Amino acid sequence: MGMKWLSSIILVSLLLGFPAMFAQAQEGHGQGKGEHAVASESSEAAAAEGTHGEGGEAEGGHGLSPEPVDIFWIGNFPITNSMLVSWIVALGLIVFAQLATRNMQEVPSGLQNFWEWMVESLYNFLESIIGHELVRKTFWLFATIFIFILFGNWIGLIPGVGTVGMGVETDHGFLVTEPWLRGANADMNMTFAMALIFFACWFLWAIQANGPIGFLQHIFAPKGHTTGLLKALMVIVFMAVGVLEVVSILFRPISLSFRLYGNIFAGENIMESMTTILPGFNWLIPIPFYFLELLAGFVQALVFMLLTAVFTMLICQSEEH
Repeated sequence: MGMKWLSSIILVSLLLGFPAMFAQAQEGHGQGKGEHAVASESSEAAAAEGTHGEGGEAEGGHGLSPEPVDIFWIGNFPITNSMLVSWIVALGLIVFAQLATRNMQEVPSGLQNFWEWMVESLYNFLESIIGHELVRKTFWLFATIFIFILFGNWIGLIPGVGTVGMGVETDHGFLVTEPWLRGANADMNMTFAMALIFFACWFLWAIQANGPIGFLQHIFAPKGHTTGLLKALMVIVFMAVGVLEVVSILFRPISLSFRLYGNIFAGENIMESMTTILPGFNWLIPIPFYFLELLAGFVQALVFMLLTAVFTMLICQSEEH
């Protein structure tokens, strides 16, 4: 179980190549490092001229940027601050999995005890939803998604993530314009990459469970038992419903990625706003919101896992079941 989990975590870490490709595309065709540096200098100059109004309130929407920051390049390949955090999360999980499973004991203790408790709890929870046979095939992906998203969300709450980096001096203190670290799931590229990986697995599992013809029948074929004119009418109705179902299926990666990204991005902006809303108490005001974001990070990881599991169950279960 330990090595299988390790391989699944490594699989998710492969997603981290997607943010770089999307970030590179966002730079625009023909834009290189020099143009990126000019844009960065322009943003710093704008910040230096004054990003805050009277009383320290933000003007111009000061907060976490929707786009990740390129912190260094490997050739023409940009490495963003969200990618760096994603690698840290993946590496931490891999090391933890190795330490917890290197000396397996019949009576677990320490890291092994926590690991087995977490695995068994997730397994039983998913089994109660999608069934014994399906959870045996898909558990490695759903549990890995949950753990990766959960710790990615929580690491984004560590002091220094999003607040340490390059910046400029303003009338209200030092303003970070290019943070070195950024929450992994506060990057749309990361959440969309995970949704695409799930979509590919979902399609593979659907074909394995139904076959190519059965897959099409599951979407377009009429359900129930009818005869005569009513059967012909039901064929037309279910063909139309099938078209809508195809649109829904193609839209799922977008909805999954936007839901996770929007909640995490909004939460990190709220946390940053709480640190600047009342000068002198910027250490105290965010504390209640830390507990709220800890809960939100868990809920968003659970929602992402549950939605992917339910989508898989709906396509893999038989009509009789």
